[in-house]
Amino acid sequence: MSNPWNEIRLEDYENHMKLDCVRQLQSLNGMMKEQFEAYPVSTAAVLGVAGGNGLEHVDPGKYSTVYGIDINADYLKAAAGRYPRLEGILKCRQVDLAEETETLPQAELVIADLLIEYIGYPVFQKVIRQMAPLYVSCVIQINTDKKNWVSDSPYLHVFDGLDEIHHQMDEITLTNIMEETGYEKILMKKEDLPNGKALVRVDYRKK
Repeated sequence: MSNPWNEIRLEDYENHMKLDCVRQLQSLNGMMKEQFEAYPVSTAAVLGVAGGNGLEHVDPGKYSTVYGIDINADYLKAAAGRYPRLEGILKCRQVDLAEETETLPQAELVIADLLIEYIGYPVFQKVIRQMAPLYVSCVIQINTDKKNWVSDSPYLHVFDGLDEIHHQMDEITLTNIMEETGYEKILMKKEDLPNGKALVRVDYRKK
């Protein structure tokens, strides 16, 4: 079965995410600035990098390598094209996390924003064990409306196929999974969004 993310155009995804009634693109951008600045690392990997939102906050004076990982080759092409100043630092790799975990590189910091929802906890555990980061910074979406986890917009039906792979997230379960994997929680921040949704950033450090 083809992954539904391969069927969603980047333009539709980003246009939906930046609508005033959604505001996830803008919120994530600010969160990623903090994620890139937070820890004393020189290598990072962004899982589900899409078109590269937030990569403008990569400091070439700090980072020697930033991996952009995504299942969609078109997304990766767009991300690489948007940030020519990161040439030699940004390394884009097409990886199906559920099927090709063993091909993932190691990195000191793993950023996984709105990603775990689409691969599930067990696959994320496997990913973290393979990549062996010192720090993991995650952003998950919390929904008060359990039926409509995608915000209403003109692009709503673009995401219909994601119902097949979407998992509801919560911080407690994620933290338990990370504890099992050998990581302790060191930060939690919440940012409210329109439509009864919120983004929750949770960071972990290797024990």
